[in-house]
Amino acid sequence: MRMVPLAGLFLTINRMNALAKLTSNFPRAGKVQWIGLRPKRDVPMQEVNEANAITDKGLLGDRYASGSGKRGITLIQAEHLPVIAALSGHEKISPAILRRNIVVSGIPLIALIGKKFRLGEVILEGTDACDPCERMEAALGPGAYNAMTGHGGLCARILQGGKISIGDSLVPIIEESA
Repeated sequence: MRMVPLAGLFLTINRMNALAKLTSNFPRAGKVQWIGLRPKRDVPMQEVNEANAITDKGLLGDRYASGSGKRGITLIQAEHLPVIAALSGHEKISPAILRRNIVVSGIPLIALIGKKFRLGEVILEGTDACDPCERMEAALGPGAYNAMTGHGGLCARILQGGKISIGDSLVPIIEESA
């Protein structure tokens, strides 16, 4: 068995391969439940049935469409909306108030950091967790920032543009290792 140094520790190649396999398995595809665009700063999100993603930029009609790189599109998990509502003292919250572009159900979005995935016609790469900002306090009340922490969703880069519609599937792209 060959050993590989990693940050002062030694892990076996077999262990690393097993972990890579585990992090590439998803129980099912996700599904787009909601799409929103915000044409400029300090205006409400506009709910739409479809959006056009522009490669290396953002969603057409959204304020970030001029090019925001790693944050070209933001996604939030539908299953987290009731959690955020409960933790912030609300019975229910609209996705528009959270200022994310896409609500997806059925797949753990945070597991897509560093991975490529298809959403409708679009190919994206998860770049980072989409942490809440101070505006959540104004939108949902005191403590909302903490209520959203760990539930803010995913930022993604648009690698290949195209159309995203309500009902589209989110499918991870599993790349074969060499």
